[in-house]
Amino acid sequence: MKISVSAYSFYQYINSGKLSLFDTISKADRMGFDAIEFLDMPGGSLSEQKDFALKLKNEADRLGMTINAYTIGANLWRETGEESLAEVERLKGQVEVASILGCHVMRHDACYSTGRTGKSRSFDMMLPTIAENARKVAEYAANFGIKTCVENHGYVAQDSDRVERLFNAVAHDNFGILVDIGNFVCVDEDNVTAVSRLAPYAVHAHAKDMYKSAVPLPGYGQTRGCNYFKGAILGEGDVDVRKCVDVLKRAGYDGYLSIEFEGSEDCVYGIEKGYEYLKNLV
Repeated sequence: MKISVSAYSFYQYINSGKLSLFDTISKADRMGFDAIEFLDMPGGSLSEQKDFALKLKNEADRLGMTINAYTIGANLWRETGEESLAEVERLKGQVEVASILGCHVMRHDACYSTGRTGKSRSFDMMLPTIAENARKVAEYAANFGIKTCVENHGYVAQDSDRVERLFNAVAHDNFGILVDIGNFVCVDEDNVTAVSRLAPYAVHAHAKDMYKSAVPLPGYGQTRGCNYFKGAILGEGDVDVRKCVDVLKRAGYDGYLSIEFEGSEDCVYGIEKGYEYLKNLV
């Protein structure tokens, strides 16, 4: 396994103006990371996003850094065929952005919420549409040598059994799972058990730790089951990170482990401490 870091981890500094997205590349390099991953490119149009991606790639090449993954938002549940087509076409454009970045993995979301009427009332009723749209994106990405994947993310497609059903429904060799070892906390699922279910399908992985609480505390978000969570420095929270990494190893996963820091501590401090902890595990 190699260790990367998500640019998302630096957003505390990015939002305050201490770092730009370009600065995160050199920062990650100096911290010792093997690679960096990026989120949705800024820009109002696909052309502007491609231009920005090329500039990031040039900076990464200048520093000898790898951009290993591109993670973007998406909603593949759409009420009509026309809406589905539009979202699939948008994601195909994002595949082209990922290709410019030079990465071989692109993560897109599945959906964000259920509804009150029609097929949107349950995940399983939405699943055929989500899977069909994901398959089309995976087929297109194969032409660029990019694997697509969904993450256990967004409360709806987050439980390991739901994500596995989505994987099975897409049923395409170019489609896999981004296993975020921390995100299962948000749906009150045991992290090690959940990772063990999805590890065989992993094409990318996020190393993330969380604090858990049964009662509300300052700075904590609420899980789907009305428990509470907060981002933690890797190795300092309540997720058994060591065992989750062992499970991924046992399943034969040899891709990148990308630190995604969401804690309230200074982000550079939190990333550095997480990196040292993860390096010892890997």
